[in-house]
Amino acid sequence: MDLKTVCSKGTKYEPRHRIGRGVGSGSGKTSGRGHKGRGARSGASRRPGYEGGQMPIYRRVPKRGFTNARFRKDYTVINVGKLQEFAEGTTIDLSLVLEHGLVSMNTPMLKVLGNGELTTKITVRAQKFSSSARTKIEAAGGTVVMLDDKGREFGADAAEPVAEAPAAEAPEGDGEQA
Repeated sequence: MDLKTVCSKGTKYEPRHRIGRGVGSGSGKTSGRGHKGRGARSGASRRPGYEGGQMPIYRRVPKRGFTNARFRKDYTVINVGKLQEFAEGTTIDLSLVLEHGLVSMNTPMLKVLGNGELTTKITVRAQKFSSSARTKIEAAGGTVVMLDDKGREFGADAAEPVAEAPAAEAPEGDGEQA
């Protein structure tokens, strides 16, 4: 290696390209904008979806119906029959189901459906249960624990006893106000 052959000066940024500084620079005269037209004018930029005057795709395509894609809640779905492989007395939640590889879809919420048979006594913690799944789990002697969207039990904060404030006593008297 020789100091004459070193190209990089060890700087972090490339030197900026100065446009409009003569024809010899390669970006002189029209400064890389070409000749005439909208792109050559000052302030030239096209909005997203602009197709050069052709009818844009978002206007060509018919629009019908409704989608709740922004507000949809996705669930990892499992059937009661697949829960049969867990041992008696196990508490089953989404993390345990994913750990055992019973489902592949990983979403923050679990939904249990009623397809299949269940004979083991288990506790299932999920955000949603179909009515048939609930009856099959309870018929097998298990328990169903409903969770909210954040994974907390319903009424967990309401389970703590709340001390009632003493009721304000009415002043004693003959009932007539003066």
